[in-house]
Amino acid sequence: MAESNERRHAPDMQRQFLRICVMCLLAAGLAVAAEPAHAQGDPGAAVAADYQAKLAHYLQVRRSYDEQAGVYWDAVVEKRRARNAKRRSNEPIGLADYVLTQPPVYSGPPQPINPAGPGLEPSKPEIPVVADFLKAAAEQFGFVPNRPQNDIDFKRAYAKVAAAAGLTRDQVVGVYAFETSGNGTYDMQAGLSPSRPGSRAISPAVGYNQLLSTNSVSLLAEQGNRLLATLRQRAKALNGDAKPAMERKIEAIKRMIAFTRTVPNNWNEFDKLAKTTPGGIGIHAVVLDRDIGPLLQVQKLLNSVRFARAKHYDAPLTAAELELMNLTGDGNGLDMVMMPAALRARVPTANFFQQSGYERNPVARRTGVVAGLLADIEGKMNRASQSPGAKDLAAAF
Repeated sequence: MAESNERRHAPDMQRQFLRICVMCLLAAGLAVAAEPAHAQGDPGAAVAADYQAKLAHYLQVRRSYDEQAGVYWDAVVEKRRARNAKRRSNEPIGLADYVLTQPPVYSGPPQPINPAGPGLEPSKPEIPVVADFLKAAAEQFGFVPNRPQNDIDFKRAYAKVAAAAGLTRDQVVGVYAFETSGNGTYDMQAGLSPSRPGSRAISPAVGYNQLLSTNSVSLLAEQGNRLLATLRQRAKALNGDAKPAMERKIEAIKRMIAFTRTVPNNWNEFDKLAKTTPGGIGIHAVVLDRDIGPLLQVQKLLNSVRFARAKHYDAPLTAAELELMNLTGDGNGLDMVMMPAALRARVPTANFFQQSGYERNPVARRTGVVAGLLADIEGKMNRASQSPGAKDLAAAF
């Protein structure tokens, strides 16, 4: 799922890593030169020398590519800033306001494997999974989500909230079909599937429209007061054990909201909180709660609808257009939604991503231009909407 705030173009971490590798390679070369001559007959030394030669070649080729790619993605950022300025001034947007070439593709040798084992290669942190979200939520906030009896129960709650918010069945089912292939459960996490033993999480995205942990944090920070008002209203209608249970939930959510507001209202700050703190990890457990999960997921889609209206786009958003905003962020998505058909056929999708996001998105790379991306989304939605899970969600409206 995608990030809606415009951010400054940050230095590419990979380029920094390559510079470090170059420095270490030079140091390693000096060390090899200083070894006694008899070490040259050592098989291990020969393997190490071969690795160093391959690494030197890889770094040289990769550095050349990174410089070329840097020029391209800098141009994408500058064009985007210029378009935003034009829109603020109510100036027309044309082809010249986009980068019209496709981004460069790395075609050189892969990074060689260090025979001595992992050295400077940065280790990627493990992506937390549902069990981690639940554990952190209980420890940090005393929160245990009220999970549904079954997925149909959650779908009914979700459909009720969506309809009350003014979202249509086609919009909601379409986004669900695209994000989960039409059979996702309320606790489905990206990359994990019961039908694929040994599968691994590829992101913290969870739920029917695959909310990121950063989405959960930002939504609580920005919509927390409205969420609490809804829960308090529901508490008034409860009796017996359900009433104090809801009141305890409200107190836990208040603690979560207070935690999200310990940082500035900024996507980057919310992202750090969500990914690097136990509290941020725990907050993501709210998407599993039968009362709160539907509210947050609907709010994410509703924010996109309201964003379009605020930008004077009053036509109803199709499911594919709403997903486009969900996928690339509201600003980038609406840019594509408002684009005339003639431009959609020529403007590369790269204009609406950051480099790292584009390289992780096979659909954006494969479709090439905006028209292709929209057609791909619509086709997948239409096919996946015929799946049992999508039909169940449609029936819940």
